[in-house]
Amino acid sequence: MRTQYYGASSLDGFIADENHSLDWLTHGDATVPPPESSYMDFIRDVGALAMGSNTYEWVVEHLAEGVDGGKGAGAWPYEQPCWVFSSRALKPLPGADLRFVEGDVRPVHRDMVEAAAGRNVWIVGGGELAGQFHDHGLLDELIIQIAPATLGRGAPLLPRRIAFPHLTLTSVQRYGTMVELRYDVPRDRA
Repeated sequence: MRTQYYGASSLDGFIADENHSLDWLTHGDATVPPPESSYMDFIRDVGALAMGSNTYEWVVEHLAEGVDGGKGAGAWPYEQPCWVFSSRALKPLPGADLRFVEGDVRPVHRDMVEAAAGRNVWIVGGGELAGQFHDHGLLDELIIQIAPATLGRGAPLLPRRIAFPHLTLTSVQRYGTMVELRYDVPRDRA
């Protein structure tokens, strides 16, 4: 069982633009996930998910409701239980296994690990939420697909200084115009 932050980033390290939009990622050659990506193998091993409120709202608008080119055609795209971290009230989506939470990630992570029953925990986004899991030594792996775009500003991939010890590169894979980088996150932190 691993806690993984799997997502896409612009070349300059942003997961969304300043308006929380992923338009830069969902048009043209850079589709999410790339058709030949690792996503199908990855999601098979996921037993629980966590996401922040902006990610949840984006998924509901673009994937679950099928608008704006969304693929979900009305259905929540995940069968696993999903914890949504938010300090504001969000509208639940009928038929989705959602648990709205706020505060410390540690007790929620324990619940997620239990629900995952030996499978992996996926931190879907955003970067600040992934950073909170990292801060408490709960993040094991980064799986980041780099898109051929720069944004200049927006929501950072992981707004934390992670320098010593360095992340350990475990894999590099090209998928069309994107490249996927996999890093193990060291447990021995200075």
